[in-house]
Amino acid sequence: MVSRATSDLHLDLAPGRGVRSGLMEALRDAVRSGRLTPGSRLPSSRSLAADLGLARNTVADAYAELVAEGWLTARQGSGTRVAPRAVPCDRPPGPVRPLPPDLARPAHDLRPGRPDVAAFPRAAWLRATGRTLAAAPDEAFGYGDDRGRPELRAALAEHLARARGVRTTPDRIVVCAGAVHGLALLAGLLRARRVRRVAAEAHGLHLHRELLERHGLAVGALPVDDAGARTDLLDGEGAVLLTPAHQFPTGVALRPDRRAAAVDWARATAGLVVEDDYDGEFRYDRRPVGALQGLDPERVVYLGTASKALAPGLRLGWLVLPAGLAAEVERAVAGEGGTRVSAVDQLVLADLLTSGVYDRHVRERRQAYRRRRDELVATLAERAPGVAVRGLAAGLHALVELPTGDGPPGAAEAAAQRAAAWHGLAVEGLDRFRHPDAPPRPDALVVGYATPSPSAWAGALEALCRVLARPAG
Repeated sequence: MVSRATSDLHLDLAPGRGVRSGLMEALRDAVRSGRLTPGSRLPSSRSLAADLGLARNTVADAYAELVAEGWLTARQGSGTRVAPRAVPCDRPPGPVRPLPPDLARPAHDLRPGRPDVAAFPRAAWLRATGRTLAAAPDEAFGYGDDRGRPELRAALAEHLARARGVRTTPDRIVVCAGAVHGLALLAGLLRARRVRRVAAEAHGLHLHRELLERHGLAVGALPVDDAGARTDLLDGEGAVLLTPAHQFPTGVALRPDRRAAAVDWARATAGLVVEDDYDGEFRYDRRPVGALQGLDPERVVYLGTASKALAPGLRLGWLVLPAGLAAEVERAVAGEGGTRVSAVDQLVLADLLTSGVYDRHVRERRQAYRRRRDELVATLAERAPGVAVRGLAAGLHALVELPTGDGPPGAAEAAAQRAAAWHGLAVEGLDRFRHPDAPPRPDALVVGYATPSPSAWAGALEALCRVLARPAG
């Protein structure tokens, strides 16, 4: 080992390795051993390069790679530091996958699927809480109905019929603790019915795919193109999970003939379509497309949530079920010890729905997110003309395709994510959402423009522009 020291940092650079690789491994070892503790500030790339006799770009590139891997964080004005929760010291040697961006505590957050939680209607929620607590019957504070409070189920039946074209009655609705809980209930039901294989969109939320697999279900990849999922390719699966109103993450809508094909397949095979309507209320260029469930309420399960319109922290979702499944799901909830959702929260949401407050809030959020998306598109057109924003004017995210030049597939996406980490920006690459059996799509970032608060939006957009203005590769 060759020992080299600086006034700020002692590093052992292993001989026989590339200079950058050796520097990166020396820094990892310093973190693993505890010599560099979480939050420790590292020398600037210029200082460390001068002390080690290396090129500054070599040190800067090593820092950037370690930021992307989650070992370090970097913010303008704060320098480069050891990540607050660094990679554990017992991690085996070899290539290190980047940690999820939330572990790096980014300065700017443009991850998709997250609303602006600063816009949660606190005052309206507080007023509704007072009203419901004053008017709630005593039995509301007991164990209650395993399907959820009747007030909320009635309010949801009316709201979903009016706003999303869902055909249902309150007795077919089961309140659940968010979309993941609802999908877990359905996965258990499918497994109990001896379903062994389901289809999911080739690019989709990996958490949902992994949940299905944990329940013993094989998950096949259903190709997605500019007309949505290829439902015409459904074959021997027992169920299919779709995001028809606004495909996640590519941002396209399921074409009418493919919506019909999904329902026809379910009727012909006694299969089940699970419709994840995660942000169907947020369409900006026209009226939202109605729910697929309206085509056949006996073959489509509608999965909805308050996460995008209000806040994910509420853990409030709902399943709209065919008549033959409602009792089975209710028994599954009872087997868990009853509903996981607070009766008070259910009553408050019912009040917001019936009073019109929920609709007003959604309209306000729709206008705010539309302005965000319009500003994102216009700013990128001016500052990063080489990228292209794809998908509908809808939802809380946009697909930003990257120029690839002559580089190999994935290189532009990886380079953009390294640059994003260097600028303290959390943003997801499209490949993160790819089914393992699916071919890659063109390099792209999935940009969640709803997440930052109004005061943080300008800084987040500026950071994104700095990232995308860099040459790919």
